Amino acid sequence: MIDPSGFVPRVVRDSAELLRGSAGHYVFVSSGSVYAEPYVAGYDESAPTVKLEDPASEEVLRDYGPLKAACEDVVREVFPDAHANVRAGLIVGPHDVSGRFTYWPLRASRGGDVLAPGSPEQLTQFIDVRDLGAWMVDTCERGISGTFNASGEPIPLGAALEGCGVSEPVWIDEDFLLEQGVGPWMEMPLWVGKDVSAFLQMSVAKAVDAGLTFRPVEETARDTLAWAREVGAELVTETPYGTAGLDPAREAELLEAWRRRSVTLAP
Repeated sequence: MIDPSGFVPRVVRDSAELLRGSAGHYVFVSSGSVYAEPYVAGYDESAPTVKLEDPASEEVLRDYGPLKAACEDVVREVFPDAHANVRAGLIVGPHDVSGRFTYWPLRASRGGDVLAPGSPEQLTQFIDVRDLGAWMVDTCERGISGTFNASGEPIPLGAALEGCGVSEPVWIDEDFLLEQGVGPWMEMPLWVGKDVSAFLQMSVAKAVDAGLTFRPVEETARDTLAWAREVGAELVTETPYGTAGLDPAREAELLEAWRRRSVTLAP
């Protein structure tokens, strides 16, 4: 069986105990957020994880990473030889209501100069939900056990935005964006900032060896855009974790401020 919605150890234990003896294999969808800082580029499943300061906590928004790590421990305990803890990265594609990837194909479809954060060489990382889902089903059917990082291979942000259809990116220095109060990750999707850039550089070699494959970014972006248009998704998305996507008026202000600054600094 596949558990895609376990967030609290108590609930995961109830589910696992109930299914022990009837489910042959337990696949738990965990998160890359279980890893502790500082991140090191290329970190694998052996990297240190975060711990709950309060073992009784069920505050998911506050303790998301530590709770996921604690849930993994429960799954290992109840299904010691028949489990897969899947540490997913950013999951994207059609039906993703978080806006954390959808912003880019939607923004590209509007045309014009597109604010792009940092530099095109910096790395980002995400996985199409259809690739992740198919692999987890296969993992369950084949009874593959262990802990796996499951995201796409890290790719340059410039290549990711090009795959989303961004043809006229205006790359803006991330220090300038931070000075202007632009929020990485949510307000400016796929960008986390240089201080924690290694977070989006997890090694997925173990999952790839176990059969995980990836479709082209262009296919993910095309299908995401089609779904977004069908449901009337907006550039800016309100989520329980905050607002995702850069407001068009705010983008225009930032582009203008960057151009003024560039003129001022020109020799």
